[in-house]
Amino acid sequence: MKVLIVDDEKPARDRLRQLVDDSDGHYVVGEAVNGEQALAEATAHEPDVVLLDIRMPGMDGIETAHHLNAMESPPAVVFTTAYDEYAIDAFDARAIGYVLKPVRREKLERALEQAGRLSGATLSSMSSESRLDSRRHHVCARAHGELQLIPITEISFFSADQKYVCVHHSKGQNLIDDSLKSLEQEFADSFVRIHRAALVAVDQVEKLEKLSNGKTRVVLRSGSQQDDNDLIISRRHLADVRRRLKGG
Repeated sequence: MKVLIVDDEKPARDRLRQLVDDSDGHYVVGEAVNGEQALAEATAHEPDVVLLDIRMPGMDGIETAHHLNAMESPPAVVFTTAYDEYAIDAFDARAIGYVLKPVRREKLERALEQAGRLSGATLSSMSSESRLDSRRHHVCARAHGELQLIPITEISFFSADQKYVCVHHSKGQNLIDDSLKSLEQEFADSFVRIHRAALVAVDQVEKLEKLSNGKTRVVLRSGSQQDDNDLIISRRHLADVRRRLKGG
């Protein structure tokens, strides 16, 4: 089984590499020092297992695991962490296992064995059903066989596109697998629903404009990508949009 090691501390990576190299049937295909590098390495090497630290600068292990789940063939995630048994309970259902630091050989081997018993179909099912509790700082899109991270701060709006959601951001548009409903729940503090099929970033709205046909549309700030047809506010949501824009 191919193993990817993700930890921002070199001694921790060296320790894990030694333990994996000493185990039967496993080998290290790459290392990463942060979440973004982990996604690039996972795309390049398609590991079976990712040994993933939780506390890292920038994108932490929890958000990284969420994006790993977006891969077509998601790897099994084993968290390696200094958190105690109680703190890790919140993550246990979403990970195949966890190994507390300092990492013990027996504990790591059990986690790797458990990962090896799970089929790709099982992992895909677990990944699609899991929703990590922490709010993400990026959404993850698949484009040309690669994972692309889109910062939430660069997104102007989400729109439903058949069974996918289209992310409209400062550099263009991408499709993601998240549902509009789940995005609305996760980013309720910064996005507002303007009609059945669109969520708009509150801080990207320049003004509301009344049209000659009596409808009202959102005008986004300069530089934002937009399609006027996507940004008509339904009567049902107009009062809530106005309230949110006033900071209510």
